[in-house]
Amino acid sequence: MVNEVPPKTRILVVDDDQVLCEMYAERLQAEGFETKTAFNGEDGLARAVDYAPHCILLDLMMPKVDGFSALEILKSTPETKNIPVIILTALIQEENKKKGLAKGAADYIIKSETMPGEVVAKILKVIEGSKQRETQSASQPQPPAA
Repeated sequence: MVNEVPPKTRILVVDDDQVLCEMYAERLQAEGFETKTAFNGEDGLARAVDYAPHCILLDLMMPKVDGFSALEILKSTPETKNIPVIILTALIQEENKKKGLAKGAADYIIKSETMPGEVVAKILKVIEGSKQRETQSASQPQPPAA
């Protein structure tokens, strides 16, 4: 199953589990995405600014900067605030999901309950939604500058 991936769609995968991180990067590359990885929240934040991905897959339990803190920083930084972030975590508690979505995550995926193909489909859906919002906001009349 090969989906229609726009050319040069960049995905940043941030997870301290290097094997899992590289597995997702390889799967995404096989689907036509361009990927970069980071193995802790601090490196993930730096790469998000430098790489300017179209979407970020973000783990919550990581060294240096945890996923919730990284999400807050991403959503409050002008260069990264509009990048959709999908949380990909082992944390199954509903309060973590609510917290992640409240902090601005586009989706919350539990690793043990989701196959890689489903993650790819969710990334495509989130990117498409992000593009539609950009198109709508670009077509809205802007208020005159004061």
